[in-house]
Amino acid sequence: MKLEGSALRLTVFVGDTDIWHHRPLYHEIVHRAHQAGLAGASVFRGMEGYGASNRVHTSRILSLSEDLPLAIIIVDAGDKIRAFLPQLDELVTEGLVIIDPVEVIRYVGRTGAGQAG
Repeated sequence: MKLEGSALRLTVFVGDTDIWHHRPLYHEIVHRAHQAGLAGASVFRGMEGYGASNRVHTSRILSLSEDLPLAIIIVDAGDKIRAFLPQLDELVTEGLVIIDPVEVIRYVGRTGAGQAG
């Protein structure tokens, strides 16, 4: 797959305890992005944050590490990202979904022994 030049970055902010049908929500989003043939998805765990609930979540030792923020980032061509949005409408009932334009400079997969494709 070739991805170069103008693209969109889709970022989904949810909590790490958010669930979709007995599975972590972030896992379902990544799985569906893969099924949709999107270029790639990564999940990043936040150390501290708050959102629409205005409740601060933190991983500090003296605080309970409960419902830490996660960011799922997906980059692909604009039409593919926009076609994926209806799935997020179904999945994300609490959180934030944003899109911003990006320029892809380099997108190269791993090659070598044991790699499929």
